Amino acid sequence: MTGVWVVLATLALGTGIGVVRLRRDGRMRDMSGDRAGDGRGDGNGDGHGDRLTAEALGAPLGPRATLVQFSTAFCQPCRATRRVLADVSALVPGVAHVEIDAESRLDLVRELDVLRTPTVLVLDPSGNIVKRASGQPRKADVLTALAAAVPPADSRPATPADSRPATPAESRPETLMSQETDEM
Repeated sequence: MTGVWVVLATLALGTGIGVVRLRRDGRMRDMSGDRAGDGRGDGNGDGHGDRLTAEALGAPLGPRATLVQFSTAFCQPCRATRRVLADVSALVPGVAHVEIDAESRLDLVRELDVLRTPTVLVLDPSGNIVKRASGQPRKADVLTALAAAVPPADSRPATPADSRPATPAESRPETLMSQETDEM
């Protein structure tokens, strides 16, 4: 009889862990708070824990935001995440998608505490990490995260790559997100 209870307890524990992981997988977390107190981040007190530059990424930052994806060659969810981020970067002008091979950039993996792939970072135009997700995010979640990273059209600096005027929908990513969810 004791063996039955052990099996039931193991099944209950496994189910509980699975449900928790399913609920947290791909969820965007806010990273805009100052993390200097926990030993991570730059600790300069500016409200931004980590900042990435174009040199560190090996690719230019987007004029409005950058989606950074850490992936590996054999990661199946990384392929789906790549498609989602490519769709979002094509949908929202001025947003760049940069994919980084975690195996070849162990320096960044350690610096940013990337524990699994895919890991997605949403950067503002200055390279500050605004949001972070471990696991495969949904398209609607990425669009919502971009709303926190993309400055309003009238406050962003003019760049040669983004010389055309922004349409009202481009200046408000939350509008794009609501349009996208209506189509689903």
